[in-house]
Amino acid sequence: MAWLMRVSRRTYSTKLKDHQATLMARSLPKREVLPGVQDIIVVASGKGGVGKSTIAANFACSLAKLGARVGLLDGDIFGPSIPLLMNVHSEPLINEKNQIIPPQNYNVKCLSMGMLTPPDGAIIWRGPLVMSAIQRLLKGAEWSPLDVLVIDTPPGTGDVHLSLTQHAPISGVVLVTTPHKAAVDVTIRGAEMYHKLKVPIFGLVENMRYSICDNCKERTEFFKGQTEMSNKLPETIISLPLESHIAECGESGVPIVIKYPNSESAKLFTQLARRIWGILEEKNRTSDSSK
Repeated sequence: MAWLMRVSRRTYSTKLKDHQATLMARSLPKREVLPGVQDIIVVASGKGGVGKSTIAANFACSLAKLGARVGLLDGDIFGPSIPLLMNVHSEPLINEKNQIIPPQNYNVKCLSMGMLTPPDGAIIWRGPLVMSAIQRLLKGAEWSPLDVLVIDTPPGTGDVHLSLTQHAPISGVVLVTTPHKAAVDVTIRGAEMYHKLKVPIFGLVENMRYSICDNCKERTEFFKGQTEMSNKLPETIISLPLESHIAECGESGVPIVIKYPNSESAKLFTQLARRIWGILEEKNRTSDSSK
């Protein structure tokens, strides 16, 4: 009986010993700085359908309007949305170094698997091919020079997220969720993944929280019973409304911060961009002073 208990403890132990960690690390890819890219920001959520791509596109455009040199990488291999949201559908060119040249719109360099495959084509790949594609889009493109590379990630906590954190130093994560419990619970799992990967989480964007009547301007809360997000999630930076103009702009390929720059939603995206830009500037100042 004592022998069986010893075997069970050894079998189900989750803490890696030093030599085990060393052996596992040998098989991992090297995390390398992207040449000419100052910071990488991941927009993520464990849950699908919460508006990550729309927020990533408007966030990237807002950073560009602040004067930053910005790139936007669509990390959703199976369901790319950035070509539609940013109106960049042409197949990118290749330079003399066999690097993909990301096309540019609204002063943002964009790259997506949706630019490299037929619009109605289904991508049916297993994990290794997905990770290889992410590596090609990330490291095999001419991103330089950039102040910020924004990466729009797919739902879940799988291959794409792991591949990104293993291949490049992620400066931080912006989490996105809607306030209802089904989304919040899954977003908490996404946050836990980044905690385990030791990637900083800069804050939370709460999407589709309320609506504002076009006529009387009355605000209607969709989740009246939930006044605060879970204490397991980071601080909420902005709360966005469910607004027809945001959807209209997404489908027309002109982000709301470009088409309606004076709208309340555009001002919220600018607030988000200023907040994250300030965090990055402080991080880089601290890093420079410690050298």
